[in-house]
Amino acid sequence: MKYQNILFETQDNIAEIKLNRPQLLNSFNYEMADEFLDALKKCDKNKKVRAIIITGIGRGFCAGQDLEEATRKNGPTIDAIIDHTYNPIIKKIINIEKPIVCYVNGIAAGAGANLAISCDVTFAASSAKFIQSFINIGLVPDSGGTYNLPRLIGKQRAAGLMFSGEKISSAEAEKIGMIYKSVDDENGYQITLDFAKKISEKPTKSIGLIKSLLNKSDKNSISEQLELEKKYQITAANSYDHKEGVKAFFEKRKPKYIGE
Repeated sequence: MKYQNILFETQDNIAEIKLNRPQLLNSFNYEMADEFLDALKKCDKNKKVRAIIITGIGRGFCAGQDLEEATRKNGPTIDAIIDHTYNPIIKKIINIEKPIVCYVNGIAAGAGANLAISCDVTFAASSAKFIQSFINIGLVPDSGGTYNLPRLIGKQRAAGLMFSGEKISSAEAEKIGMIYKSVDDENGYQITLDFAKKISEKPTKSIGLIKSLLNKSDKNSISEQLELEKKYQITAANSYDHKEGVKAFFEKRKPKYIGE
């Protein structure tokens, strides 16, 4: 697939996906959604890719849905847009067994905000803002927002932000646990890239198992989670990287993990 609405490149063990409709604050239309999903699927299949970065080009991270597409005559209905764009994207981000690191470079509104918080680890520039903007046009949050946000910051805070459409800073987002870190605009992307490089050199098979455990922890009882931890621990213990880590420990050297 030829990419016209995103930038996609891989270097070393890192894949970078950059939303690239800056004139529209990287709002999603069908074409960008298709390209974005295609890039995620390529990352999933490529064994060399061991960490993924998602960010935006220009002054916005993502303003959510392109309203021109959503309101044009004979355009797609709201349920068609959700089925085509947002539900598949959020499911893929959650289910891909590789760490996904997000850098919010500017405004993250509506589905864009919920895309950011669906990633495994989210950094945001100090100038970035988050807004659950659905209420401002008489809609309800989608893209997993009503699932992820209350689990990150609690029901009261989630309700307040969703009811009011209040805009919050990246510093406040970090303070309340919505994101991992607020970072300086000047070197924020480099900090994000350095973090992605660091975890790409870890035992990323184990990271995939940790990601799955975290995603299932909200639904499981403690007994169910303990059993799942045991099951995944057996899988991890049989991995190449575990054996390499133990061997390196006894040989007093830095381990060389391969993600298997």
